[in-house]
Amino acid sequence: MKHHLLSLLLLGVAGIASAASSAPHRIFIAGDSTAATYGAERAPQAGWGQKFPDWTAEGWEVRNHAAGGRSTRSFIDEGRLDAIAREIRAGDVLLIQFGHNDAKREDATRYADPATDYPRFLQRYIEVARASGATPILITPVARLLYDFRSLVDTHGRYTLAMQDLATREGVALIDLDALSSDWIRAHGEDGAKAYFMFTQGKADGTHFSDAGANAVACLVAAGWREIDAAAPVAPVTAGECNALPAPAAAPVSPSVVVQERDIAIEQPGPHAGLGTTTAYPFFADATGFDLVFRKRAFHRGATIGDHVNDKDEIYYVLSGRGRLTLNDTVREVGPGDAILTRSGDRHALAQIGDEDLVIFIVYRPVAR
Repeated sequence: MKHHLLSLLLLGVAGIASAASSAPHRIFIAGDSTAATYGAERAPQAGWGQKFPDWTAEGWEVRNHAAGGRSTRSFIDEGRLDAIAREIRAGDVLLIQFGHNDAKREDATRYADPATDYPRFLQRYIEVARASGATPILITPVARLLYDFRSLVDTHGRYTLAMQDLATREGVALIDLDALSSDWIRAHGEDGAKAYFMFTQGKADGTHFSDAGANAVACLVAAGWREIDAAAPVAPVTAGECNALPAPAAAPVSPSVVVQERDIAIEQPGPHAGLGTTTAYPFFADATGFDLVFRKRAFHRGATIGDHVNDKDEIYYVLSGRGRLTLNDTVREVGPGDAILTRSGDRHALAQIGDEDLVIFIVYRPVAR
């Protein structure tokens, strides 16, 4: 009887070991809005991280932790690196791409000096991966579509150099996405590259990608990885092949239309890392040739817009319910009929209060980034 129990125990342990060894490896992505995953309501905007599963080998899972607006500093401060540390294990890979928001000197919660804080924070990501037996890979920040006198502007120079230096010192693999994506943009030219970025729906955004652009950049990440490791778990693709991926034809101006809000309602968390749940109504999200964004959002009990610095001018109009508005250094209650103009560079937050949903209209004109 004892031998039988022991045999069962050993079989159980062997089964666990076998399951652990056959568990799929994961690719974790730590990054900012250029790599983040976007919902259908943000179409055609997409991040390269959400397209990366299309370029990875069978048996590998992609866990995309990239989030809009984050820098090496704020990603850590918000506990996002800790969340990766709790999941990552031996055999996994951690792709690390930051730099866009680290350069925001005006925001102390995100700014990281390229000579000091930036490499110091990146070191934390490397340590998290290595402590679990995973492999860290640094990725230089993806280029922006920004031309000056017919020349592509390098907006990440010091951050790219700092990451390259750190990779050399620490013996960490590095994908030079800054160089790869700059060559990709130049291959298409200033006007030709616009279809891969958010030059649509009235936007002139040379930082964030259209669906086609996100797919092309995901391809470039795969190609860059293959370039430094022939056994990388990604498609056998070259940068030249990525550069040749087609962009969608320019969309014609969309016709006049009537939509019903119940048909477009989307449940979402509070914006800007806010609390609670909201219902968003992204009116005319797929309209072309229109230079305003028009949204309705219902904040359910306890929901908030998180405290953040505006990157554009916005108007909020309160339809019903009550809220507590923080605008720079002032706090006040707002209710039906109140209209709020928040300017670029101002800091604000908004919290639902009371028993009734807070319902607002939001109007803004997207700006180039």
